[in-house]
Amino acid sequence: MTAEKTTAKKTTAEKTTAKKTTAKKTVTKKAAAKKTTGNQTAVKKTAAVKKATVAPKKASAAVKGAPAAKPVAAPPKGESQTVLVRRARRINRELAEVYPYAHPELDFENPFQLVVATVLSAQTTDLRVNQTTPALFAKYPTPEDLAAANPEEVEEILRPTGFFRAKTKSVTGLSKALVEQFGGEVPGRLEDLVKLPGVGRKTAFVVLGNAFGRPGITVDTHFQRLVRRWQWTAETDPDKIEAAVAALFPKSDWTDLSHHVIWHGRRICHARKPACGACPIAPLCPAYGEGETDPEKAKKLLKYEKGGFPGQRLNPPQAYLDAGGRAAPPLGAG
Repeated sequence: MTAEKTTAKKTTAEKTTAKKTTAKKTVTKKAAAKKTTGNQTAVKKTAAVKKATVAPKKASAAVKGAPAAKPVAAPPKGESQTVLVRRARRINRELAEVYPYAHPELDFENPFQLVVATVLSAQTTDLRVNQTTPALFAKYPTPEDLAAANPEEVEEILRPTGFFRAKTKSVTGLSKALVEQFGGEVPGRLEDLVKLPGVGRKTAFVVLGNAFGRPGITVDTHFQRLVRRWQWTAETDPDKIEAAVAALFPKSDWTDLSHHVIWHGRRICHARKPACGACPIAPLCPAYGEGETDPEKAKKLLKYEKGGFPGQRLNPPQAYLDAGGRAAPPLGAG
């Protein structure tokens, strides 16, 4: 009996050991399977990463040897450059119909009067300058006369324009420069004009475009405000604005474009409260709604200046007529 019990115990122990060995093998197989699966996943991920990394290189290889593209600022709100150009030119075409007689609103008879009047227009209205220059040019009709003038007498004439001392210094200084450097004649080149006291690129382009018929973009405060509202550019520096807008139009359009934009800024698209409800280019303007959108209220915000009212295409055209159906009189510069 003792021998049988001993044998039975041994058999039971052997079975238990066998079960434990089998369990261990099963666990080991499962672990190995997990490890293999994990390795396969890692390999797949690595391959995907490598594939993603290699893709741009393959795309670049297709244009290998092409000239490097010049950096271009992204068009506003994702608008492509082509679409921006089309929209900008359409706005200019619409404004050309609304303001067919747009022109410089400073009175002048020759390049000398224009350059002086433009310098005087800083920080004041064209209307005020036009009220002041007749007396100035009657007393000092030529650069030689103004160069030799008594500064105190010139200051008294220019007092209504504001900053009259600084302006007197500029106009007498540029007159002396014209006499000494250019034989008393206003030069017709940008690089020469900007050397004159008080004359910057804006003034130079006014003179070149309107006295010499040479295209130029006049970036005054109205122009800066409107082209930013229309999202033609996000630049704030006048020279950069000039370059950005010039790229949207053929050179032959530059001078008239300047007149159209400035006229619109003075009459309708005001700085503080644009008359959106009376604006002829409202459907093309990304800033529509910044001002009054009600047509009747917008009419009351319109301003008129020398040169009459915008063309009859403006809706409603009655906004520019008085009670008798006549063109509304000038109300002064904006």
